[in-house]
Amino acid sequence: MGDSLSAAYNIAMEQSWPALFQRKLDEQFGNYRVINASISGETTAGGAERLPALLDQHQPTHMILELGGNDGLRGFRFAQTRGNLTSMIEMALARDIEVLMIGVRMPPNLGPVYNQRFQEVFEQLATTYAIGYLPRFLEGVAADKPEYMQDDGIHPTALAQPILARRVFRVFREQFIDAAERKPS
Repeated sequence: MGDSLSAAYNIAMEQSWPALFQRKLDEQFGNYRVINASISGETTAGGAERLPALLDQHQPTHMILELGGNDGLRGFRFAQTRGNLTSMIEMALARDIEVLMIGVRMPPNLGPVYNQRFQEVFEQLATTYAIGYLPRFLEGVAADKPEYMQDDGIHPTALAQPILARRVFRVFREQFIDAAERKPS
């Protein structure tokens, strides 16, 4: 579940981080199928509305949740974003679906106080629900190398997608695959 950061905005779908993530899973495990239900422009409200039907249709074992950026850019209330993310997390957990949430950061022009409060929504939910969490999805991409960002300064280019796929794969593996192997039988 994601927005334009996961929906291959202005790049070919096969170059997107979800497609590259699928390839990494295939190479190392071969028993996962990634369903990319991301939509450019999606908000947490739209995601919460669409999620029940998607869960019924696909019956996933895991959910990667990358939503909230459009809420922040549109100035939605923090409580609204938190409530929608909470709803999606609880829907998944109620069905024994493991959740990996990707934290979203806002552009610096929105100010440090806004950014801190926005980030706290994700951190608090990850802690409260003890779910997998990737706090800095675009770190090393967004501000560091211009070739990694499209002209809008918001969306990563195809060059950045392998970095994002590796980052998500690392956390997914640590949180779910390696952790499952460490659990006593």
